[in-house]
Amino acid sequence: MRTNRPYVQIDPDVLERVRQIDLLSYLREFEPSNLVKVKGTSNVYCTAEHDSLKISNGKWYWWSRGGGYSALDYLIKVKEYDFVEAVEILMGQAMADWKPPPAPKKDEPKVLLLPPKNKDCNRVIQYLFWRGIDYQLIQECISDGTLYESADYHNAVFIGKDESGTPKYAALRSTLGSTFKQDASGSDKRYSFRLLAREPTDTVHLFEAAIDLLSYATYLKCEGKDYKSESLLSLSGVYQPKKEKKYRKISGRFYVSTI
Repeated sequence: MRTNRPYVQIDPDVLERVRQIDLLSYLREFEPSNLVKVKGTSNVYCTAEHDSLKISNGKWYWWSRGGGYSALDYLIKVKEYDFVEAVEILMGQAMADWKPPPAPKKDEPKVLLLPPKNKDCNRVIQYLFWRGIDYQLIQECISDGTLYESADYHNAVFIGKDESGTPKYAALRSTLGSTFKQDASGSDKRYSFRLLAREPTDTVHLFEAAIDLLSYATYLKCEGKDYKSESLLSLSGVYQPKKEKKYRKISGRFYVSTI
């Protein structure tokens, strides 16, 4: 649907209004037959055309082409309209009375949107082993459900779980040589990737990324030490401004202080 058009000037106020139209509202109004609620969820939707395109938390994500926030993003990335065509569709007379939906409540829980699993984890195993991670350690993470390979781009998906074992966080890392890094939509950084000690301990080792954590566990194994005697936690970008010096609970049972 891409076209070569001459330059078209769009009123900035109109464009700003168009950008505020979220995808869920657009589909409900103009493509209701294309909107499907995902079974077993309260506020996750997909489209009849693309069941891997998930809509939740005020965002949408399609595992094969990325994602966005607005209906404008959807029309351009998924429907493949050019920018002007997409704007014109959303500027239609039927949208004249459109109003932004109420903002979600701050205490409304996020819904974690995990990428579909691949039939095996061969590329993830190969990638992490090439990075020097212990093979047995990789297998233990896969068996524990804290690591798998995505079916779309064969990314390594590192899972963080809450106290009940429910996935609450997912970090995606490319295994194909690119620098791609991304948290799955709806991720709660309070439950980032971790390896818990076999027995309760009053110390925890903190790491910036999941692979750093696995590298340290591998080092302990190479030194003949039991890595399960210590708790290891990936912060996944968690931080707190220095002016707020206090203890903060992360990943369910650990407390760290910020300076």
